[in-house]
Order: sequence, then structure tokens, then C-alpha cells
Amino acid sequence: MDAEPHYRNDLPERPRRFMKLPLDERGFPVPWFVAWQDGTPDFRVVRPGGIAIAHKRGLCWLCGEPLGVYNAFVIGPMCGINRVSSEPPSHRDCAEYAVRACPFLTRPLAVRNPRGLEDAQKPAGFMIERNPGVTLLWVTKSYKPFKVEEVPGDPARAGVLFRIGDPTEVSFWAKGRKATRAEIDASVSSGLPLLQEPAERQGPDAVRELQRMQSRFDQILADA
Repeated sequence: MDAEPHYRNDLPERPRRFMKLPLDERGFPVPWFVAWQDGTPDFRVVRPGGIAIAHKRGLCWLCGEPLGVYNAFVIGPMCGINRVSSEPPSHRDCAEYAVRACPFLTRPLAVRNPRGLEDAQKPAGFMIERNPGVTLLWVTKSYKPFKVEEVPGDPARAGVLFRIGDPTEVSFWAKGRKATRAEIDASVSSGLPLLQEPAERQGPDAVRELQRMQSRFDQILADA
């Protein structure tokens, strides 16, 4: 009989709500949203119906327990600019644990392994396929789901996304600790062309809207 996995001693202390989550064979907690395949968690895949269940029941995306007044989103800088997330929110302490412990978020050179995901459902909207190197912990009291419709010739996928409200708190993280301003600037400058290209394809109004969103985000950077 295989021994039960033990929590890794190189990870930060778990939030109270994480104590009930199972551990994978490496000793990492398995978040609530993760799908299991043949008794093994696949961190790249969302559990069936997970997005709808979490939103409708007001559950934390990471621990699965009910949320309170504040909603914490774990997003990349480009999502901070357009204020859109493909995932529902979490508790603030759960979200901070994620930016401090998740291998993909704490290792800027980490990439997602696409093997075996050929038939997996992809997130709604237009997903930027990169590790931004810097992660935002965006706390807000409000957010709203909205539908993305499929448009011929547009790479955006149909489905549901979340419009994130004004922040009550924003922090920037890299390598499991607070990001430096140089790291933040590098992530933003390398990501902006990925938003500018589709905006230019859509026309002048979209370009002006992106400029407005970027100016709004610049103010958040200035206050950070």
C-alpha cells in the first residue's frame, strides 16, 4: 500500500481552508477546481462544470468554500488592463497562497504542457498563451459574468468570462514574492503587443478603448 503524501516543506504555510484539500504525489495541495483523471489530478484541466458551480454557489475557486464580501482574482497584467478573467474569484488568503506556491506562477520560465489536452475545452475569449512572469492579486467587491459569442473570423472562443470590478487592493507577485517594478514593467511591455494586435484588427474604436484601459492601469501601477 502506497504511503500517504506529505505536505512539502519548501512550500509556505497553508491557509486554514486548504488543510482539507488532498495532496498530490509531490506534496502540493490540489485546488478545488482541478479535474481528476483515473485518480490523478490534472492541474491543467478544470473539473466538469467547475466555473458555473463556483459562480452560482459563490464558492472559492481554490478551496471550494463560500466566499465573503471580497473577491480575489489571480490574473496576469494583461487581464489587469482589460479587467477580464476566465476564472471565478477566490478568498484573498487562498489567492495569496497560490501566487506564493503554484509552480506555474512562481517560475517565470514554466510553460504549460499541452500533451493530452488536444480535446480539452479551452477557456472562453482570446487566451494569451504565455507565462507573464508577474501575477496580479486583484481584490474587489464586485464582478459580473458575461457571455462571449462566437464570431466568424475572430479567434475568441464562445463561453463565459468575468468582468472584474474596481480594486480595493492590487499587489504584484513574481517568483513567490512581491514583484519588483522592473519585473512588472517587463511583463507589461512584453504583453501589450498581444492586446494591441487584435485591437488594431478590430478598428480605431477598439484601439482607443485599449488606450483608455491602459491609462487606467497605469494609474494603478503608479499607486502600487
